[in-house]
Amino acid sequence: MSDILCIYYSRTGHTRRAVKEIAEALDAEIVAITDGRDRSGWKGYLRSGMDAMKLSTKPLNPFETAKPLEEYRLVIVGSPVWAGRMASPIRSLLKRRGLELHRVAYVVTRSTEQRSEEVYDQMDLYTAEKRLFAVSLRPGSEGYEFWRNDFVQNVQRWLEQNLSLIHI
Repeated sequence: MSDILCIYYSRTGHTRRAVKEIAEALDAEIVAITDGRDRSGWKGYLRSGMDAMKLSTKPLNPFETAKPLEEYRLVIVGSPVWAGRMASPIRSLLKRRGLELHRVAYVVTRSTEQRSEEVYDQMDLYTAEKRLFAVSLRPGSEGYEFWRNDFVQNVQRWLEQNLSLIHI
């Protein structure tokens, strides 16, 4: 059983790809979340942007993790950037369960050149403690692999230095 959890929402598959690559590199458990809303196509794109701008949240569909969130050594939360904000399903997750996250890192994916690092601060508003690491990735961009690998290396280094955080 892994002591690292990667939990994410992905509308188009870009965030799923990035988080899956990171989870594989870290031998982490991976869990996708959904809120049951139809976010496909142009209507879904517009609905998602409006939900993000209004800061609205909907209940999440049930999801399971191997152990309680607070027992993971590190939880990596993956979110696309919608209208300069985290995805609404991730906002729902963090509003409802964020206080269970004491050691957290973020992976945000974006479609623009803007790094959208302000999303990290938005996510920190809902977690028990501020993020340890964060990365903003633009799938298909020239720097994607470099920044993804840099994130993984930083996490691995931190894990090696914090062996005492293993829960048995």
